[in-house]
Amino acid sequence: MDSGGAVDGGADDPVRRCFDASYRRLVGQMYGVCGSLAEAEEVVAEAFARAVASRRTFERVEQPEAWLRTVAVNVARTRRRRSVLGQRLTHGRAEQPVARDAELSEERLVLVAALRTLPASQREALALHYLADLPVAEVAATLGVAVGTVKARLSRGRTALAAALDDAALVNGGPRG
Repeated sequence: MDSGGAVDGGADDPVRRCFDASYRRLVGQMYGVCGSLAEAEEVVAEAFARAVASRRTFERVEQPEAWLRTVAVNVARTRRRRSVLGQRLTHGRAEQPVARDAELSEERLVLVAALRTLPASQREALALHYLADLPVAEVAATLGVAVGTVKARLSRGRTALAAALDDAALVNGGPRG
């Protein structure tokens, strides 16, 4: 901070260090949760904005990336709830297409499209456990639910995801082998 209390954003800034180390990884994790790369970037940016706004709290957390992930998941949940409410109020049910990004493989796009067909609770658990590579206990802490709840969501989610991927394989040229 300078003498006026402004943040300098230099290399010794903990938020900046965390941003440099974690941003891309968090966006990748949230892409699985949100099903949209643009949405993932927005919720991660919002999480970092909240870290800056709550700098003293952020600087005291033991695991800053986990704190940011939890904030990003909560932002995504809030946005999803507001979107559903907006669709109900406008009587719209338009499906958002999965945006094509040159950096994403076809397999990744198929996986995210299949994840988007799942209930949010299953999608969040699967994305955090498998894409973010978090242990079940950390997924539970991030989502604010019991470990048993995460295990059930993972089990149901794997079954539903397998069915969705089988359907996608049939649509895209035959059964998976």
